[in-house]
Amino acid sequence: MTTRSCPCGRPESYGACCGRFHAGTAAAPTAEALMRSRYSAFVVGDAGYLLRTWHPGTRPGRLDLDPGMRWTGLEILGTTDGSAFHRTGTVTFRASYRGGSLHERSRFERVDGAWVYVDGDFPDE
Repeated sequence: MTTRSCPCGRPESYGACCGRFHAGTAAAPTAEALMRSRYSAFVVGDAGYLLRTWHPGTRPGRLDLDPGMRWTGLEILGTTDGSAFHRTGTVTFRASYRGGSLHERSRFERVDGAWVYVDGDFPDE
């Protein structure tokens, strides 16, 4: 997967994009970058990364990913705040999978300087 475009939809290779966040060699600089990297973690089955980037107050004790789930694309629909100059941010997205899609508005917050996923809601279509 290191030579193909990243699953998050950016043109960079997985290794140069979300793979470096998953490996721990870099941290997502924005809420959107974290959201994209979390989507990619679902695609590649990296539950450890998903748990590490989940807010400690809302993080589940464990996360069991469905190995049969096939994610097919990510569309960012909107963002608010979430840059290096903010403490919080939201990312609204549609993640497609074989057989359907998930539309969510995710909330992110900085904890000890790093972006983490807090929770999300499902806006009306």
